[in-house]
Amino acid sequence: KDAADLVFQVGGQRFSAHRCVLAARSSVFKAELLGAMKESSAALPIEIHDMEADVFKSLLHFIYTDSVPLLETACNKGETDVVMAGHLLVAADRYNIVRLKQICDEKLCNHMDSNMVATSLALAEQHGFHRLKEACLQFLASPSNFDAMVASDGYEHLKSSCPSVLKELIARMIPSEFKSAKDVIMAI
Repeated sequence: KDAADLVFQVGGQRFSAHRCVLAARSSVFKAELLGAMKESSAALPIEIHDMEADVFKSLLHFIYTDSVPLLETACNKGETDVVMAGHLLVAADRYNIVRLKQICDEKLCNHMDSNMVATSLALAEQHGFHRLKEACLQFLASPSNFDAMVASDGYEHLKSSCPSVLKELIARMIPSEFKSAKDVIMAI
């Protein structure tokens, strides 16, 4: 907190930070804090409403240390790490922190399971994470993985928020000999 010149309010928690550090690590923070969009942050905290406090804390930790301890341990918390990786991926994308995006993308691609794949696929589709989307589609090419995903909690969200990706997935599963059936599915 020494010489901190910013305060962020996230989910009821306050975080002190240094404008120059944030601007050096993120082009978005640079634009918001130093550029024409400069936040009036002299006395008031900058409020962030659409992010959880623990995610913002991890984002700041990465900005200052270039490490993400929660994600670097080998699956010590199982699903929790994957959920945090998804949230951090969105935060890193929002603030254009490329290396953190790569770390989170890698974590999600390498720790795919039937319970999380629908959520990861929706995240990939909504935010344009092409590598993650392809990893999800490859995982779901297995009929048993696909069946388990349909039975998961995330399936309904995927179905309602990203119906086009489900059509793409089903079209991929149809053998290539049935090209006209693929065309029909994609046209629906």
